[in-house]
Amino acid sequence: MKKKIFNILVLFIILSIILIAIMPIVLLFIVSFSSFWRWPDLWPVEFNIRPWKYVFSGYSGTIIAIKNSFVIAIIVNIINIIIGIPAADALARYEFKVKKLMKFILIVPIIIPPLTILMGIHKTFIGFGLTENTVGVILVHIMSTLPYMIMALEISYKNLGFKWEDAAKVIGASPFKRFLNVTLPFILPGIIAGSSLTLLISLNQYITTLFIGGGEILTLPIFMFPFISGGDKSIGAAYSILFALLSFISLWILDSFIKRHYR
Repeated sequence: MKKKIFNILVLFIILSIILIAIMPIVLLFIVSFSSFWRWPDLWPVEFNIRPWKYVFSGYSGTIIAIKNSFVIAIIVNIINIIIGIPAADALARYEFKVKKLMKFILIVPIIIPPLTILMGIHKTFIGFGLTENTVGVILVHIMSTLPYMIMALEISYKNLGFKWEDAAKVIGASPFKRFLNVTLPFILPGIIAGSSLTLLISLNQYITTLFIGGGEILTLPIFMFPFISGGDKSIGAAYSILFALLSFISLWILDSFIKRHYR
């Protein structure tokens, strides 16, 4: 009897968690197809596709925002991989005097809120002419995402060690071939994990993109926020769903890539 009650309780808790997780998504869908939903009405007064028509209209600028978001995220990802591979290798497999200091510097962007240093970054970027352009936005996104890439790769390098590369060296493999055929396949999960985090964080950057881009660099978060904060919640909901779908598809592509690689 007690076991049956316990099982029912566990099932109730699981269903409650699932319901809590799904409810915001359901509400977003309802809002995105509604025109008026006033308090205290339990249901929208009118349904239509006006929000979605606006999102995909030629004058909304959605396509440009999507393109900018992904171009920036992809460039940031590529740069993070190029910097992250040697940095993670050094931190994981070699000893040097300032190693602990370097690790501390690495986690600073993670533990310190961006707003606390954003004004200083903005002032510095103004001096170098890096505000209100894509290059400046890419650089500030790298600051936010590079630590995650390095930490993901560091774990892969720690697991790799030196033995497999040493074995390849013994049979005459060049440094490039050792990296291509031994190191790269081994650290690929770290690259995928770091790329996933980089992609999600870069796509979600609002404050940093707004500050450094000065409103000139339009990304999806820049488009979404005015609608979500009170401009038109129906359009904001449509943008939120679109943003979530694009993020999910991107992660699915990365996941499919790594599964195909290890099949």
